[in-house]
Amino acid sequence: MKRITLAALTALICITSLGQSPSPARPKLVVGVILDQMRWDYLYRYNDLYAPDGGFKRFLNQGATCENTFIPYTPTVTACGHASVYTGSVPSINGITGNAWWDQDKQATVYCTDDKTVKTIGSDNTSGLMSPRNLLVTTIGDELRMATGFQSKVVGIALKDRGAILPAGHSANGAFWYDSKTGNWVTSTYYTQELPNWVKQFNAAKRPDALYQLGWKPMLPIARYHASTADEKSYENPVFGSKLPYDFSSYIGKDYSKILTTPHGNTLTFEFAKKALVSDSLGKDAITDLLAVSFSSPDYIGHSFGPNSVEAEDGFLRMDKELGDFFRFLDKEVGVNQYTVFLSADHGAAPVPEFMQENKLPGGRVFFGTLINQLNLSLQRDYQIANLIVSDDNYQIHLNRKAIDSARIDLPTIARRIQNQLLAEPGVDRVFQLTELNTIPMNSTVRNMLNNGYHPRRSGDLQIILKSNYIDAYSKTGTTHGLWNPYDSHIPLLWYGWGIRPGRVLRDTYMTDIAPTLASLLRIQMPSGSIGKAIPEVIK
Repeated sequence: MKRITLAALTALICITSLGQSPSPARPKLVVGVILDQMRWDYLYRYNDLYAPDGGFKRFLNQGATCENTFIPYTPTVTACGHASVYTGSVPSINGITGNAWWDQDKQATVYCTDDKTVKTIGSDNTSGLMSPRNLLVTTIGDELRMATGFQSKVVGIALKDRGAILPAGHSANGAFWYDSKTGNWVTSTYYTQELPNWVKQFNAAKRPDALYQLGWKPMLPIARYHASTADEKSYENPVFGSKLPYDFSSYIGKDYSKILTTPHGNTLTFEFAKKALVSDSLGKDAITDLLAVSFSSPDYIGHSFGPNSVEAEDGFLRMDKELGDFFRFLDKEVGVNQYTVFLSADHGAAPVPEFMQENKLPGGRVFFGTLINQLNLSLQRDYQIANLIVSDDNYQIHLNRKAIDSARIDLPTIARRIQNQLLAEPGVDRVFQLTELNTIPMNSTVRNMLNNGYHPRRSGDLQIILKSNYIDAYSKTGTTHGLWNPYDSHIPLLWYGWGIRPGRVLRDTYMTDIAPTLASLLRIQMPSGSIGKAIPEVIK
């Protein structure tokens, strides 16, 4: 009889506890850090110069690192990367097929976050005519907001508009980006009708001018930058002159765009993010908030000077130091082990072609702008139609389908002609119609990446693949990114803090795995277009 009574009592306790189950345990704050144009190898190439109390070594020594994380689509560019990280999705689903694309429905080039229905808040120019409406799926921030009855706060911050807007998602409390014409942080009426007072105060301080006064001096003696080339190469873009140190005093009060291509752009972003966290009380209660911060300056520096430059190395040494300071700020403001941070990148970068050549390695430039102009003139002579090629965005050729249909011209015939002419270029490896993508012989990894990047209304008619270490060039200096190759697609993925199990994951993981891993950690639904898989090794 006692056993039956005890069993009944146990069952009653279980039923009662089920009816009064507490909310799932979650961190107070999730911080997403995206470094715009960071290759995975930077974690180790500069490791001996990273500070013992810096950010990268805190991640590597106390957190989890996924050593073989790849981007599973092309083109590997900024907008696609930021969208993919926070949606767990790919361009073929989330619709962000490039920084810009030729839209078949609109018959026009569309910028990824363009929105002419909104107005700029914080400036009197067009820098704020932006929103996430072109993103076709939800983000992890959207799902967190829904899971908490929209009590969670989600904020996106970046110098680049697309680096702030796409991570923040559709239902964000705010997204802020930098207006390079005024030196102010701005937003749009999509989020608010008036700039918050703390942003007004931050803008009024004119921090870009104060940072310009510092110039750019290398952190260490030049001889210690052993992972880089000499500090003066003809194939680097002389944005500020020939070599470090650089004087920025002439830009004060005049040119607020130059700060983008300096480590001070990262400093400005860190300062703004800290101000946002304190002013919006992020991570101050039991309801999890999300701060998505993207650092755009590594991309501007990388494009101008290349991955093997002293400028790039110095920029990452400074980033390491400021990341360490940011961790200490989070420890103080949110609490030790009360927050979760992940760090990744939106893409990598190809070495500067001339750096490759001077070291007897393959590489070169393909000037697509010139090639497309020549092709259009040639096609116009034969078909009496101007601009049959309307766009070469994202390593794809977009044809004027309406004009071709109206003139009753055979599209495959034009496609073959373009294909043959482009294949004559030394740096072009393959050109084919995208309708043939799944029928022509091709490596399965590359094929899958191209399929994941294809959206029928936002992608082109022909696909171009360049030879290894060749780039789509717009000048004779610097470098770029965008293709399937590991230098563009192999990115860091680091985790630290609440709920994270320290260690190394050596198997292949993907950019699309970040959002579902966060969803598992937070015990919420993954985003609506997510195709990634949670990484169980990094979760306690």
